[in-house]
Amino acid sequence: MRIAMGQLASGTDTAANLHAIDGFAARAAAGGAALVAFPEYATYEKKKIDATFPTVAQPLDGKVGTELARIAAHHGIALVAGMVEASPDPARAYNTLVAFGQDGSQLAAYRKVHLFDAQGFRESDFVAPAPATEPVTFDVDGVRFGLMTCYDLRFPEQAQALSDAGSQVLLVCSSWVPGELKTKQWRTLLAARAIENSLYVAGVCQSPPVSVGHSLLAGPMGEVVAELGTVPDVLAADLSPAAVAEVRKHFPTHRQRRIR
Repeated sequence: MRIAMGQLASGTDTAANLHAIDGFAARAAAGGAALVAFPEYATYEKKKIDATFPTVAQPLDGKVGTELARIAAHHGIALVAGMVEASPDPARAYNTLVAFGQDGSQLAAYRKVHLFDAQGFRESDFVAPAPATEPVTFDVDGVRFGLMTCYDLRFPEQAQALSDAGSQVLLVCSSWVPGELKTKQWRTLLAARAIENSLYVAGVCQSPPVSVGHSLLAGPMGEVVAELGTVPDVLAADLSPAAVAEVRKHFPTHRQRRIR
């Protein structure tokens, strides 16, 4: 299977962000990708989360979600993107990843579990945590994908739960805040989650200055299969479910785990 990572430089102009998503989805589909993934807050983003996020929040079937579904169906490609979803609390939105199939049908929606209250930021001031923590997965062409968002990457038990739910690929859609050693940590943690669970991990990130860029696909042995730099771009890479099965045969940690 071929998947693509669409590294954006999203801002507050939702129409412009959707136009960029449309263009990258077209390129990914033309290159033979079955799925294209975009970052956290793909449709609305700022250097720091503030009170505007709840004001732009929409239901999943609102104008933003409807346009993402249209893009997926128009190009015949499965699509995952981060959006600001309305929650029952008017002062706080959900930070949501929504996945659409190649026909535009909604496959899954994942609300971020671990909010970024770190490094001087307080995402939880304007974003509500997911009310449920069960793993969220969906299938495309017989491959199971698990959804995680940014800061979730620092919690290995979440990746493990997605692996236990049958995921062969983790999509970590992110806006990884820059700082000391942050790019190194991003690359290291993506590889670590891949090695720990013997699966592929696709980390899809926003570009600087909001984020660090370096979207990459790590293989089930932790190897870097493909990686972008810091500019907005779309990159396709091939993955093999058979490779996941082969690595798990040689390192059967799923069966050997004694602490749960």
